[in-house]
Amino acid sequence: MLALGIDPGTAICGYGFVEYKGSRLIPHEYGAITTSPKARMQDRLMTLYDELDGLIKKYKPDVMGVEQLFFNRNVTTAIPVGQARGVVLLAAAKNNLELVERTPLQVKQAVTGYGKADKKQVIYMVTKLLHLPKPPSPDDVADALAVAICTSYMMNSQIRGLG
Repeated sequence: MLALGIDPGTAICGYGFVEYKGSRLIPHEYGAITTSPKARMQDRLMTLYDELDGLIKKYKPDVMGVEQLFFNRNVTTAIPVGQARGVVLLAAAKNNLELVERTPLQVKQAVTGYGKADKKQVIYMVTKLLHLPKPPSPDDVADALAVAICTSYMMNSQIRGLG
């Protein structure tokens, strides 16, 4: 099963395709879609949609995972992230992809075993679980891969009747 994990953002949108095969996690493609802060917001959102749609059509994932929004401090970033998240959900709908939403705590729990793990712990575990030659960068990519890992675990558990 191929899962696409997304860490939505208008400046940087991390993505990662992870396949759960047997008991192994196999990374297929990962990176970030970036947009210029000088561009109009509607153009940034269009770029995000077009690139994400192209990735979905190219890799044909079985499921898309995205974190539920959670903001405890910087409310000013909530609106642009919410807009980017809306574009991500639209891309999933347009491509008839099953969508899995998890809280940041659930993603961290799945990847590190501890729901309150810090960013460094998540990056370390993503690197180890996927046998990557170096930690994914920027952090948005590591977060997207963590979401893909969490989604893969969850879907595999459901298929096996464990979840």
